[in-house]
Amino acid sequence: MAITLEEAKVGMADKVDQQVIDEFRRGSMLLNRMIFDDTVSPGTGGSTLTYGYVRLKTPALAGFREINKEYQAQEADRQAFTATLKIFGGAFEIDRVIAETSGAIDEVGFQLNQKIKAATNLFHYTVINGDSAVDAKAFDGLDKALVGSSTEIGKDAYVDLSDSTALDTNYKAFMDDLDDFLSELDGRPTFLLGNSKLMTKIKAVARRAGYLTQSEDAFGRKVDAYDSIPLVDLEYYVDANKATIPTVPIVDTRKPNGTDVVTGLTDLYAVRLGLDGFHGATVTGNKIIKTYLPDFTQPGAVKKGEVEMVGAVVLKATRAAGVLRNIKVK
Repeated sequence: MAITLEEAKVGMADKVDQQVIDEFRRGSMLLNRMIFDDTVSPGTGGSTLTYGYVRLKTPALAGFREINKEYQAQEADRQAFTATLKIFGGAFEIDRVIAETSGAIDEVGFQLNQKIKAATNLFHYTVINGDSAVDAKAFDGLDKALVGSSTEIGKDAYVDLSDSTALDTNYKAFMDDLDDFLSELDGRPTFLLGNSKLMTKIKAVARRAGYLTQSEDAFGRKVDAYDSIPLVDLEYYVDANKATIPTVPIVDTRKPNGTDVVTGLTDLYAVRLGLDGFHGATVTGNKIIKTYLPDFTQPGAVKKGEVEMVGAVVLKATRAAGVLRNIKVK
């Protein structure tokens, strides 16, 4: 079975849970369109949250044959994978006096919305950078899945879009690279994902070439697109040191030619959403996102609220996602 956040909201009786899901959808174009396979049921003892799937690596080939000759045998290549669902979100605490005297600014609502935004940013960051070998509490992301794949493009070169002069000089070459990159995917991508610097550069390229288009999202907001493929800014992530960093990193240490360091390089990701492509996985039922509000009717001066999501991302076909490396944006 497959479900989106919009569909998950319909089955929820709690109005607060419905509003929280709408905030996740409003804050993330990716989460709003993401399809979740809600088939994972915890095993004995409730400790197993594993989603098993098969990734298509090499598709089947067809060909011609002569009379009295056999076809050359060739099989589609697939590989078994598992994704372990992870639990993420956050908690906040409010003194009952603050809650009761917050006036026009609803302190509970404010803290809840900020926690939703933080969880959304964490999801975006992990979709790109997640590596369970580094952080066992996180799910694996696209950067790890795409390393060494046929849709990891541009590792050994870079294109300079760092300023207006570079854009004027290189935008046609970049468009050729981008179109070649998109042609490696198994279909038209749902989104192009990157940081704000890169999205601004791609819009500048698209304007110069007449390829900048616009559409509306589910909430009536304008969405810029490259040749009708929406450009999604994954914005920023606040790390454990409370430093604000781009969700898709800008790196100053890469050597595209193997020798010379080029600063200000970043990557562009493309994904085709679908159960046969790139999608989410979660637990059965309407449990993808849960909200726990402070109960000020109970004894105790300080009450806790929580927002929690259970899920992971899955790449069913290698060519349903790709990454174009080494775009110089500063």
